[in-house]
Amino acid sequence: MKNTKAKQTTRQVIALISLTAMSVPACADSVHDTCSRYLQHAEVENNIGIQSMTLGKQKPPEVLHAPAAIAPEAVSAPAMADIAPPRVAPVAPSSAPKELSKRSNSYQKISPPGPVFVKPVPANTERYGHKEQNPVHSAAQTPISTFSIDVDTGSYANVRRFLMQENRLPPADAVRIEELINYFDYGYAPPAEGQPFAVHTEVVDSPFKSEAKLLRIGIQAKEMSKEALPPANLVFLVDVSGSMMSRDKLPMVKYTLCTLAHQTRAQDRVSLITYADGNKVVLPPTPGDQRKTILDALSGLQPGGSTAGEEAIQQAYREAKEAMIPNGINRILLATDGDFNVGITDFNTLKSMVAEKRRSGISLTTLGFGTGNYNEHMMEQLADAGDGNYSYIDSPEEAKKVLNRQLSSTLATVAQDVKIQVEFNPKTVKEYRLVGYENRMLAQEDFNNDQVDAGDIGAGHNVTALYEIIPAGAKGWLTESRYQAAPAASSEKDSNEYAFINLRYKLPVQSTSTLINQPVPVKSQPLEKGSNATQQAVAVAAYGDLLKGGKYSGPVTWESTLQLAKTAESPDPYGLRHQFVELIKKAKSLSSQSKQ
Repeated sequence: MKNTKAKQTTRQVIALISLTAMSVPACADSVHDTCSRYLQHAEVENNIGIQSMTLGKQKPPEVLHAPAAIAPEAVSAPAMADIAPPRVAPVAPSSAPKELSKRSNSYQKISPPGPVFVKPVPANTERYGHKEQNPVHSAAQTPISTFSIDVDTGSYANVRRFLMQENRLPPADAVRIEELINYFDYGYAPPAEGQPFAVHTEVVDSPFKSEAKLLRIGIQAKEMSKEALPPANLVFLVDVSGSMMSRDKLPMVKYTLCTLAHQTRAQDRVSLITYADGNKVVLPPTPGDQRKTILDALSGLQPGGSTAGEEAIQQAYREAKEAMIPNGINRILLATDGDFNVGITDFNTLKSMVAEKRRSGISLTTLGFGTGNYNEHMMEQLADAGDGNYSYIDSPEEAKKVLNRQLSSTLATVAQDVKIQVEFNPKTVKEYRLVGYENRMLAQEDFNNDQVDAGDIGAGHNVTALYEIIPAGAKGWLTESRYQAAPAASSEKDSNEYAFINLRYKLPVQSTSTLINQPVPVKSQPLEKGSNATQQAVAVAAYGDLLKGGKYSGPVTWESTLQLAKTAESPDPYGLRHQFVELIKKAKSLSSQSKQ
């Protein structure tokens, strides 16, 4: 047993040697190899700290310690306060071979590691916004449904974290079905030349209710290569407060922004601002191809202090405005756990401030990290107010998806204030409900008001919405009206259309919206004969509804959802659909529902 521990410690020390001696390379074998050092460093530090404790078989609490390069007196008082009262655990003497110390001065500098502090596990204070699922509407009484598009995907990754990392079902409020659906690429056909996006529809039989149908509306934005992106002015706004100390927070932030830094070009400008008790401009606007300078700035970030988020956001907008690129991409990327606790912390005040700042032409993207104190409600709503998008980064793979493969979608906007209004035909549709988009609903009159903000769509993004409809004459959810009968079709047009879709959008340089529309014909097919895109979207919708408690799932079970997902598992170039199948299996095993 002792030999095993000695070998493990030796491997950890050797890893530390290589990480400490390694400066930021001018080039690397791959982006992942370069950026993963931030995670490896955090992991090795944590492992050595855990090994130095004598806690028997007890599960150790989170271990934090200052890197050897930082003297104890250099740690700020606020940082120490965050982990007070500390218990200093004894550091076990290194069992690495003596010849290593003879050959390496860097080994002598880092062994033994700095003082180890044991941080008590905090209570879970994660925050999620609550919205009731969309109700069922009578097409005769409320024929029009209006909502803003949503390209956020943070809920999907956050739900995955609960299932796979924490081995438990997520809170119902953490599940936003539209974000689960929009996590996937559905392979929609691209728009015609000169158009910002294309609209696709399909109607299939619903698995959730007998005689019901599902209307799928798919929007595909035009593609844009990374090389074709306009020059970008990017401000990295990074939370380095004490709450960001764990491996899944600041080290993951470094990995994520390192991934993005490998995509920036000479015509781009990158700034780095950090905040805790105060704000600091760590890196002024720097050409995007000066990779070593950018990565050196990331490498020096250390956590400690409280979280003055509002003041930091204000400064980020000032810095972004000073470096503004006309007709370019001007965007702040806020990386944090959302736990603002100093200065203005009121949710509505912060949201209003960001909404006002978006008028300057600077958008705000939020990247969420961590667990325990994660304020998801804040992160999702700030991105909405800031004309940006919200992603939750739970793994290196998610970082690469958001800021490498989907870089153009994340940064470049092809259409703004995209609104959808669906008018259902009461002569062919009895009832309907919109699946998801609860916090994106708009008033009917908002559709034609160009002053009302709505969601933006990035290059290459696709957006999918599902309506469940009850055809006229079929049994629905609502009690039959005693006095109001469904109107009879008076023309062929009345009987040939389920609905009429209106869509408004603005091009990035426009202040007046453009209207496009198309009808939804009365025709459908069984789900098993539907397109791959529709089958996948329905499987994800079923997964989301079951996670929220199954209000509308009807006879659908975890097993039937699993089988549908397997049917749509291919094409799968990045393994995301296969991973989704595994998530359903995990949710099924964790579920206490009687219907399996």
